[in-house]
Amino acid sequence: MGLLSILRRLKPTPDQEVRLLLLGLDNAGKTTLLKQLAAEDISHITPTQGFNIKSVQSSGFKLNVWDIGGQRKIRPYWKNYFENTDVLIYVIDSSDRKRFEETGLELADLLEEETLAAVPLLVFANKQDLMTATPASELAECLSLHTIRDRMWQVQACSAATAEGLQDGMTWVCRNIRFRKR
Repeated sequence: MGLLSILRRLKPTPDQEVRLLLLGLDNAGKTTLLKQLAAEDISHITPTQGFNIKSVQSSGFKLNVWDIGGQRKIRPYWKNYFENTDVLIYVIDSSDRKRFEETGLELADLLEEETLAAVPLLVFANKQDLMTATPASELAECLSLHTIRDRMWQVQACSAATAEGLQDGMTWVCRNIRFRKR
């Protein structure tokens, strides 16, 4: 069962657009995750220099997933993609403890953005298939996610490489979409 079958369960209005913004530091696994969701080959992934977008029409939904590069030089441009976001998906390499502080600061900055106020947040604790991965619950504690009070949020253990946990995360997304007023 894929993302599209989850979306089919929702009772959408005709041509309802859903905008998902996929952010995280470089090498977190955002593009791999996006390609897994689109059922595409993940054997040749290169760092995203700008952005990738996948749009899928299904059962009255137009699902737009925006994957923005996470390199330090690209992050200042993230704000150009905030407008009209229905759900923010933040991907973290849970095996890279050295970057937890950096990713935590970037996430905190995102949560302070007025344009993203009240937008539901899904944190994918990626790379759980690696022996060095930090468990999702420990990552949530490290990032003080429990202090988030202004939006729905969820941390989901996953492996973009194996697709494990992606379905659970996307089920949460579909249950917590906050459609913006047109």
